[in-house]
Amino acid sequence: MISEKLKKGHLLIAEPSIIGDLSFNRSVILLADHNSEGSVGFILNKPLKYTIKDLLPEIQSDFKIYNGGPVEQDNLYFIHNVPDLIPDSIEISHGIFWGGDFDLTKDLINNGILKKKNIRFFLGYTGWDSEQLENEMQASSWILTDNKYENKILGKASAHFWKEKIVELGGEYLIWSNAPENPILN
Repeated sequence: MISEKLKKGHLLIAEPSIIGDLSFNRSVILLADHNSEGSVGFILNKPLKYTIKDLLPEIQSDFKIYNGGPVEQDNLYFIHNVPDLIPDSIEISHGIFWGGDFDLTKDLINNGILKKKNIRFFLGYTGWDSEQLENEMQASSWILTDNKYENKILGKASAHFWKEKIVELGGEYLIWSNAPENPILN
């Protein structure tokens, strides 16, 4: 059964208790799709050491590449906030779109029309089978929040985004905001 609370466009914030999970520790995920067959999302706050021109030399841009998740990490995905410029994209919610005409996207980047605030690239994605994400929610692996940034999230989400979201939650989460990523190193 699909949870009524889980909807595409929501943010999933990794609970501090999932320490040691290399893929999801301190992750903030944009839920790109959620239906009876499963869920798909992209980790917003895990930049890699690559830029788009490192992977695709025909694109003359230094846009960062992010680790989207552990599934299909040999594939490049993108989300954006300019559907009027990139046809064939799918709306996630609140003016954020997934994919679209990639050849045109390359041209828009090379011509300086698309800016960092408009698009984000990911290697891989996060994926859950039917009811898997609901089970992880019941196990308190994730904190579900609305995306209050809407289509401006592309410029907002950074490597420190998890900490910012934990501070916003306040209460019992505040202690985790300054903890080292690996408490053993404390």
